[in-house]
Amino acid sequence: MQADAQSLGAEPVDAHTHETSPRTARPYMHPYLAGFGLGLVLLAAFVIMGRGLGASGAFSSLVAVGADAIAPAHARANEFYAEYLGDGTVNPLMDWLVFEVLGVFVGGFLSGILAGRVRTGVERGPSISKGMRLFYAFVGGGLMGIGAKLARGCTSGQALTGGAMLNVGSWAFMMCVFAGAYATAYFIRRQWQ
Repeated sequence: MQADAQSLGAEPVDAHTHETSPRTARPYMHPYLAGFGLGLVLLAAFVIMGRGLGASGAFSSLVAVGADAIAPAHARANEFYAEYLGDGTVNPLMDWLVFEVLGVFVGGFLSGILAGRVRTGVERGPSISKGMRLFYAFVGGGLMGIGAKLARGCTSGQALTGGAMLNVGSWAFMMCVFAGAYATAYFIRRQWQ
């Protein structure tokens, strides 16, 4: 709703109270232009770094380093953690994906500042409390994280990078993500009405 109002030149609507915000944010980028730009970023990642985009691997590296700091014997004996820790000669936090995700956070924050969209608050519909909205966000994020590990990649790694390489499994993953989102939206959308 906010994007529709802004694309028509209206002031943004505050998602908490459904009132007009006193600050005027810049309109969102056209989705086709943003998609084209994302494709160029993916191409640049392949050309410059020799690999595509991803995100879940950065969080796996962070968890492995944390497990190694707390229980090094367990982390080294665990096949999952050992894959990220390697032989100990290279710090897992120096991985390409860690810097990519840090760049996404910094770039997203700077973009939000330049567009006038950085503000505190919890975006929610009128029929849901802040606590329940945060609970749903936490559960949804947790399910996405579990799904990313089961699928051996997140939407960036599987859908974007794998899809660009025409991997059949990545295309199946992408179709399942869309189907799952549409099926879940049917039950959740009333929270935003």
